Amino acid sequence: MAEWFELASSGRVVRRALGYAVVVGAILITINHGDALLRGEIDGLRSFKMGLTVLVPYAVSTLSSVSALRQVRRAAPPTDPS
Repeated sequence: MAEWFELASSGRVVRRALGYAVVVGAILITINHGDALLRGEIDGLRSFKMGLTVLVPYAVSTLSSVSALRQVRRAAPPTDPS
C-alpha cells in the first residue's frame, strides 16, 4: 500500500491527473451543469457536485497511472545491488 501512495503522490502522476481533471472535468461540468451556469443558478450543493465531477477524472487518471507504473516495475528485471 505504501508503494501505491508513493506512486500516486509522485509529481508526474499528480501533474498528469490534474491536467486530465481540468480538461475532462470542464467538459463534464459543461454537459451536466451548463444550463444552470448560464442561468446563474449556482448554489452550494451544485458547487459541491461540480467539485466531485472534477475529482472523477483525477481519480481515474491516478488509478490508471499507478497501475501502469506498478506493472512496469514488476516486469522490469531486478537490479544488481553490487
